Amino acid sequence: MTTADKDIENGGAGVWSKGTTTTGVGDELEVPFLLQSSKIIIDEEEEKEIIEENNKGSVWMVIVSTCVAVCGSFEFGSCVGYSAPAQSAIRKDLDLSVAQFSMFGSIITIGAMIGATASGKIADLMGRKGAMRLSAVICIAGWLAIYYSMGSWSLDMGRFFTGFGIGIFSYVVPVFIAEIAPKNLRGGLTTINQLMIVCGSSVAYLLGAVMTWRYLALIGIIPCLFLLVGLFFIPESPRWLAKVGREKDFDIALQRLRGSEADVSQEAADIQMYVDSLQSLPKARILDLLEAKYIRSVITGVGLMVFQQAIGINGIGFYASETFSAAGLANGNIGTIAYAIVQVPITVGGAMLMDRSGRRPLLLVSSAGTFIGCSLTAVSFYLKGQSVYLDSVPILAVSGVLIYIAAFSIGMGAVPWVIMSEIFPIHVKGAAGSLVVLVNWLGAWVVSYTFNFMMEWSSAGTFTLYAMSCLLTMLFVVKVVPETKGKTLEEIQAVINSKK
Repeated sequence: MTTADKDIENGGAGVWSKGTTTTGVGDELEVPFLLQSSKIIIDEEEEKEIIEENNKGSVWMVIVSTCVAVCGSFEFGSCVGYSAPAQSAIRKDLDLSVAQFSMFGSIITIGAMIGATASGKIADLMGRKGAMRLSAVICIAGWLAIYYSMGSWSLDMGRFFTGFGIGIFSYVVPVFIAEIAPKNLRGGLTTINQLMIVCGSSVAYLLGAVMTWRYLALIGIIPCLFLLVGLFFIPESPRWLAKVGREKDFDIALQRLRGSEADVSQEAADIQMYVDSLQSLPKARILDLLEAKYIRSVITGVGLMVFQQAIGINGIGFYASETFSAAGLANGNIGTIAYAIVQVPITVGGAMLMDRSGRRPLLLVSSAGTFIGCSLTAVSFYLKGQSVYLDSVPILAVSGVLIYIAAFSIGMGAVPWVIMSEIFPIHVKGAAGSLVVLVNWLGAWVVSYTFNFMMEWSSAGTFTLYAMSCLLTMLFVVKVVPETKGKTLEEIQAVINSKK
C-alpha cells in the first residue's frame, strides 16, 4: 500500500514531525523541514518554537470564530431548556393533556433527527457558516410560531422547527471548531460547545421562573441574531474551502486563523495534498461507514451517543420541575433553579480538564457520578412509595438530581461531541456526523417522550434503569473508547486503525 493510500485510510495527509514530512505520493520520502527565508535545517526544539509562535498569532481569530459559532450552541440549550420551566404554564393556558405536552416536549427531537440527517450534506454543500446561518433562520421561525401559538398544533410546529435548526447546530458547530482549532486548543475549544448548551438551558430555566412562556420564546431568538451578525466577521473552515476548490478563499481563511505573520505554507500544503488525494474517492454514503477501516470510529461515535441518552439526560432535563414536584418539593422551580446553577461551573471545570486529564478519565468519572445520582433519586422515590422517611425524600431526590447533572456536565455532556468531531476522516465526516447525530436525537426522542409515562409506571424503577445504563456506559468507555487528547486528527485516525 502506498503512503497516499495509507493517508486516505487514516483520514489525513502526511503530517510532518521531528524535521521530516511524508509526501503522501508514491513511496514515503523524508524531506528536511526548511525555513522559507534561509533554507537551513532546524532541529526539533526550533521547530517547536516556530509552531508555538504561529499558534500565538492564531489564537485571537480562532477564539473569536469559536465564540460566534457557539451562539448556535447557546441556542441549542435555549431550545432544549424551554419546556421545563414553561410546562405548567403552557398546559394551563392552552389546556394541554399529559400526552399533548409530552408530544410538545419531545417533538423537538423529531425535528432534530431530520435536521441531523441532513446536517452533513447541508454543511458540505453550503459550508459550515452557511449551515449555521440556515439553522439560525429556521430557529427564529420556530420561536415566532411558539410565541403566536393558540393551540397545540402551532405550538408543535414551532417546536419542530427549532428542533430542525438545532439538529444542524449539533453537528456543524463542533465540526467547525475542530476544523479551525490548533490541536493544543481543540479539546478545550470544542468543549465550549457543550458549555454554551448548558448556559443556554440554564438561562432558559432561570428566566422561565420569572417571565411568561411567550416572552421566553422571544428571548430564544436573541442568540440567533448574534450568530447571524457574527458570521459576517469570521472566516469559513479552511478544510471545507480546500475541499470545494476555493483555493484563494482557502489561503485567506487559513492565514486569518493562524495570524498575519504566521508561516502557513506547510499546513496549507498538507491540507491541500490531503484534499487532492480525496478526489479519486467516491462520495461517502452511510453504508460506506460499515467498511472495516471506519467501523471502530462508528462504534465509538454511535455508542457514546446511545449511552449519553440512555442514562436519561433528556427526560430528567426536559421535565426537571415535575420530577422535583413528584418527589414532594413544595416548589419545583426551586429545584430547577438549583439544577441550572450547578450545570455551568461544572461544565467550565470539565472544559479546563479536557486537554489535561484526557477524554476517557472524564467519561469514567462522569458515568460513575451519574450512577450515584440516579441511585439516590431511585432510593428517594422508593422511600416515598413505601411511605417511610418522608421528610428525607425531597432532600434525597434533589441531591440525587443535582449530583447527576453535575456529573453529566463534567464529561458525558461534552466529551461525546468532542470525540465525534475528532474520530472521523474528513471525506466521511458528513455522512458519519449525520449518522451519529441522528442516533443521538433518536435516543433523545425515545427518552423524552417515554419519561412521563415511565414515571407514572414507577419513579423508582425509572431511575434504577438509568443507573444501570450508567454502569454499562463505564464498561463501554473502558473497552471501546480511544484517548484522543493531544493528537492531531490524522494521528487519531492512525490510533483507531491500529486497533482492529
